[in-house]
Amino acid sequence: MIHDIPKPKISDMFTVEDIHKIREWNYERTKDATTEEFLADIRRRADEVRKKYNLK
Repeated sequence: MIHDIPKPKISDMFTVEDIHKIREWNYERTKDATTEEFLADIRRRADEVRKKYNLK
């Protein structure tokens, strides 16, 4: 299961601490996900980026 956890607040300076926050957030979101759920989440998020930036 993909957990619905709010995204972490990232500083304007984008520090190493911010990277740790993002990695921890991503781990907590996906730690109980099956392989199929994990891949579906990656595809969904990739599709959002493709649409946002008009990519194929």
